[in-house]
Formats: sequence, C-alpha cells, structure tokens
Amino acid sequence: MSQQPTIELDHSDLYLNRDMSMLQFNRRVFEMAADSALPLLERLKFLCISSTNMDEFFEVRVAAQKHRLAMGSLSTAADGLTAGEILSQVRGRVDALVADQYTLLNESLLPALEEENIRILRRADWSEAQTVWIRRFFRRELLPLLTPIGLDPAHPFPRLLSKILNFVVSLEGKDAFGREAHYAIVQAPRSLPRVIRLPEEIAGAGDHFVLLSSIIHAHVGDFFPGMEAKACHQFRITRNSGLLVDEEELVDLKQAVAGELLERRFSKEVRLEVSQRCPQELVEFLLEQFSLAHQDLYRVDGLVNLYRLAAIYDEVDRPDLKYPVFEAGVPAQLRDEEFTMFDVIQQGDLLLHHPFQSFAPVVELLNQAAADPNVLVIKQTMYRVVPDSPLVDALVRAARANKEVVAVIELMARFNEEENIALANKLSAAGVQVVYGVVGYKTHCKMLMVVRREGRKLRRYVHLGTGNYHTVTSRFYTDFGLLSCHPELGEDVHKLFQQLTGLGKAMRLKAMLSAPFTLHKGVIERINREAETARSGGEARIRAKINGLEEPEVIRALYRASQAGVKIDLVVRGICCLRPGITGISENIRVRSVLGRFLEHTRIYYFHNGGDSEVFCASADWMSRNLLRRVETCFPVRDPALKKEVIAQGLTPYLSDNAATWQLKSDGSYQRVQSRTQIKNAQVMLMQKLGTLKE
Repeated sequence: MSQQPTIELDHSDLYLNRDMSMLQFNRRVFEMAADSALPLLERLKFLCISSTNMDEFFEVRVAAQKHRLAMGSLSTAADGLTAGEILSQVRGRVDALVADQYTLLNESLLPALEEENIRILRRADWSEAQTVWIRRFFRRELLPLLTPIGLDPAHPFPRLLSKILNFVVSLEGKDAFGREAHYAIVQAPRSLPRVIRLPEEIAGAGDHFVLLSSIIHAHVGDFFPGMEAKACHQFRITRNSGLLVDEEELVDLKQAVAGELLERRFSKEVRLEVSQRCPQELVEFLLEQFSLAHQDLYRVDGLVNLYRLAAIYDEVDRPDLKYPVFEAGVPAQLRDEEFTMFDVIQQGDLLLHHPFQSFAPVVELLNQAAADPNVLVIKQTMYRVVPDSPLVDALVRAARANKEVVAVIELMARFNEEENIALANKLSAAGVQVVYGVVGYKTHCKMLMVVRREGRKLRRYVHLGTGNYHTVTSRFYTDFGLLSCHPELGEDVHKLFQQLTGLGKAMRLKAMLSAPFTLHKGVIERINREAETARSGGEARIRAKINGLEEPEVIRALYRASQAGVKIDLVVRGICCLRPGITGISENIRVRSVLGRFLEHTRIYYFHNGGDSEVFCASADWMSRNLLRRVETCFPVRDPALKKEVIAQGLTPYLSDNAATWQLKSDGSYQRVQSRTQIKNAQVMLMQKLGTLKE
C-alpha cells in the first residue's frame, strides 16, 4: 500500500480495523497449530484455542456489529468501515479460517495422532466388543440424562443454550398417541463429557476415544421407539454474550448482573454451525427457527466444537508429545526462610516475572499478612479470581482475625461474572467489606495493599501487577508484578482505593498514572516528548509490549513521533490498528506479535527520555476501553537494577525472537519471521534463565 507523505493523520486509510486485526491474531494462533516443529499435543491445543477464540469473537465482536447494523448505526471507527462492511469482510475471513482448521484436523493432526496410537474412533471403525461397550455406556450414562423434544403444536422449538451441542433429527412415522412429528431436537447437557475414553480391554494398548456426538448419532433411534430416525445432524448456536445492565436505573449491581446472566444464556443468536452433511432442508428449518440469514450459517467438516478436543490433551499421558516440564523459579531474596515477606520488601523493591517465576510469593505475602497481629488493613482488587483461591482463603482468615479487609470485585469481568458473584458472597459472609468499583468503569487494575504497624508508624506494602490475581492463569500468562513499600507508591495505591470505595474528586498521584484520569494523557505526553527530542537532534526511542493498540489519539501521536524520527518498536500480541512502514508517516515504527507456550500478557512502556529512561508496567493496553473507560494503573519501575531487568526480560528477548514472531506489514497482513541460522525463542530463554526447564 503506497501513501503520500501529506496524508492527514486522521485519514481512515491509516487505520486497520480492529475486528479484522483480531481475526489476524486468531490466524496466527492457528498457524501455531499448523507448525510441525511443535509437539503434537501442543498443536492440538493451539487448534482448540483458535476455536474458542472464534467463539468469543462471535459472542462479542460480531454480536456488537450485528446490533449496530440492526439499530441503523452509520457511525464508523477510525478505519471508516460501517457495520455492514465489517460483517461482510468477517464472513470471508472466517470461512477461510474455519476451512483451514478442519483441514488441518482431518488431514494432519488426526493422522499424526493415530501414528502415535492416539485414536478417535469413528462409528464405522467400532469393533463388535466396542459397539457393545458403547451401547451399554449410552444406556447407563447418557439415556437417563438426555431429553428429546419432538416438535409439534404442544412442543414448540425449545430455547437452546449458547454453544451447547444439539442434534436435529428428521423423523418418519407416528408415536403412541398417533402424532406425526417431522422433527425433533436433542440437547447434550454441558455436564456430559464430549470425549469418552475406551477401556484398554476392548481397545488395546494406546489411547482410544469416541466422541459423545458419535455415540448419540449411533443410538438416536432409542429416543423415538417405533419411529424411524431418517437423519440426525449436530448443530450449535452462538449467542450475544453482552450483559444489558441499565446503569441509570441501577440499585444493586450484584442483583442486576445475576439477573442478566440468566438472560444471556438465551440472548440474540449470532451464528449457526451445522455439520457438513446436514441436508439443506434441515438447515433451512434451523435458520428459520433462529431468525438467522444464510450469512450467519457455517458448515463444518467434523464436530461443531473443536475446543472439546482439548480434553484429549489432559487424558493422554505422553510427555514426549508435550512441552518439556518447567518449574518456575523464585528470586534469590526469597530463598532464605528466616526472613518474612515484610523483611525482604523492606530491603528493596522486588520484581516477579510470571510464569517464569512463581506467583507463590504474592500468596505468601497475603498469608503472612493474615496471620501477623501487626497488620491492620488489607485491600485488594479482584478482576478474575476463583472463589477457592488461596488468596481468598487468606482474606477470609484476615477478616476473621478482626483485620480491616476490603475487596474491590469487578462483577462484570466478561465470562467470569458467575464466579465473581460467588466470590463476593463468600467474602461478604466472612466479614470482608466487598465493593464493586465504579459503575460504568470496569475495575481492571491489579493492586494489593497491606497496612502494617511498625513501632510508632504505619507502613504500606503494595503489590502492583500487569495480570490478574488468578493462581492458575499465573502459570500460563506472562506478567510482571512489583512488591514495594516505597512511600510514594503506597500513598498512590491508598488514594486509588479511596477513589474506588468512596466518593470525591480524582486525587493527584505522586508516582503512578491511572485511567481514566491521567494515563491516556500521560502516555501521549511522553510520546510527544520523544518526538520533540528527535526534532532537536537528540536520540529518541519508544518501546512497548502490550496486548492491543487501537486508541486513535495514541496512534496519531506515534505517527507524529515516527515522522519526527523517533525509533519505535512495538510488541503487540493481538489487535493492532496502526499501520507501520508507511513512507513519510510510520517508516520508523516496527510492530511484531510474539506467540508461544505461554500467553503473552505483560504491559511495558519504555521511553528513552534523553538517556534518563522511564520504564512503566501497567494493567492497561493502548485501547480506548483501557485508557478511557476503565480503572487502570500504570506504575513506574524506578530501581535501576529492576529497570534493567524489565528491559532485559520483558522487551529485549521479544524484539529479537524469531521462533514464533510475526511482523505486521503496512497492508495489515502479518509475515512470520524466519531464521535460517540460530533460533531465538524468548520464552525458552526466560525459562532457562529464571526457572528450571527439564528437557
């Protein structure tokens, strides 16, 4: 794509569409599944991830565009595309990706698994002994739990849950009451396993499985005795996942969210998936029932939910087909058990890099705070935290020990709403003060504060992170966490909690930036400062590692900085709406996306600042929602040694990675970085440096 240097920086040609960019990201995830250099079961897992990513894309982004189209909205984002244009482009890209997913599964992964004696047996391949065992399994485990619905005037088409496996059955004949029904629906509850292991005595050595869908297909006639099941085909419906909470009429947020969760299960349909062999007659019948058009229909060559194959990864004990075992490390300061967490933090700030380093020190800090009689107050934000987390247990113990414990829970963390309601109920019952942040602004920041009496003074200990307080995902997401008792950070965190739990004007922070008040402005000011330095002939550089870049004002500031001569390196895992490499506008900007064993989640901002570099870690990406419509934190890393660690661990390896890196081109496509010499894998290097990788 060629551009004239005189083009205005708000011109739509300079911005990539966020939905197309998200589909590009999912294409990169799929390419990991197609990479024959990866362990076989890891490739299967990447395929499953690409499938569940697609589900969320339809639930959120396609649903939003369909709603805009239905409302007649003509507004556009910076890229200038209307909702109708976006949906048209989505269709073409999704068609191609879905076709590639099933081709990879059927022609590559399944044959490769069979070579390793890991088999998913089709009905035609069942032996006589297997057929008998499967029939007994069906009658014992499935038949009592499944409810067929024959469709007639007394039994209208049922309301089907989103993303549930269903079967449409074409029938012939009359039932015991003389009724003649042409169609029936069978829905498989979520509680049923989609992949069933066959016992070794009937399958032989190895790992042999049958799909739930195959078992139901084989025995569908048992649901309709005396009638003929002429056809049976699986299908799945995807619905809008949005929660319609009226903030103006809101009285009790938790009650409102709980009510909307029930409705979300049956919200507006956005996609219908059917098996490839489903007759057109049945397809038309289903489309009519869901009021969907043909553009909402996707035919698939296999099971309608590839993510269900992820169960095979856990079922199969084959270390040779998975990534090598890795044990997270612990910073040297924490290896002496004679010292408490408070002792260590008093000696200086402590940086944790997950999952290369363990999340256990954060849990230990809370455990020690709960037991320490000198600790008076504990406050923590919670975006995605499971109710049975050891962090929650520590807060409960602290509250029962009569400490002041405050939990700021974001109820509307998408897809975690039910868990967050359960979490709020558990903490409230233990005496924890539970608040839900600020209505209209998701509390997405990650911060923990412990107030401890030490002699005649009170000292604040804080933990600030780029990722959630989730002890499971901390083993799979890359994130930085900072433990500190620096007075300025402690005072800033105190003020932020005061804003979240109380009322009043935004308070000035000494060290940190926060959204929606100062973060957006602070980022742009620092980009502009680098541009001014470059214009004056000085060295200017910006580096950032984020999950998404979409906010138009930030992009324009980066374009202006590039025009001034600032060297800009961006590692953007997912959405990126900036076009790099445009002559006269963005030729000084390089954008790369790095994938790997762990989900890249760290947010780091680096500004050269005339040699006195500024390094920040943050909970926020450079997206409009993060900078303008959420409560986010951005904290400086000031200790010179730790600043070097953030650069050496969080930026430098990813800017030289050539193992699973894609370069963004100016036309919006991504090109994989290939090396014919030495392979540089950022994640492997960090595992070897910070933990123990068992090859």
